[in-house]
Amino acid sequence: VQLQASGGGLVQAGGSLRLSCAASGRTFNIYAMSWFRQAPGKEREFVAGMYWTSDSTYYTGSVKGRFTISRENAENTVYLQMNSLKPEDTAIYYCASKRRFTPSDLAQESTYSSWGQGTQVTVSS
Repeated sequence: VQLQASGGGLVQAGGSLRLSCAASGRTFNIYAMSWFRQAPGKEREFVAGMYWTSDSTYYTGSVKGRFTISRENAENTVYLQMNSLKPEDTAIYYCASKRRFTPSDLAQESTYSSWGQGTQVTVSS
């Protein structure tokens, strides 16, 4: 599976952005897709994720109520709607997918087999 992320940019605090991640290739094998982010000088962290055949969504605590992950199965695309952005949301955002028959923990980076190239999100104060 190949992933292409887009939608990052520069926004003022309180603003919104929507990230997109389009999957291509062996998409029938996708089990889950998630968004991670890495801020300067910090480790990459889980942001949001969902399983491909379920409507349940999962978020890290700092983005709950502000970010929404969704998918469009027909287009093999996952989105991350980010509202009420804060300067601490500044990071490179990565989408990732995992195959079937891999551990279900969405926050476990090592279980993802495909990663997008990353898209920069910068929130100014």
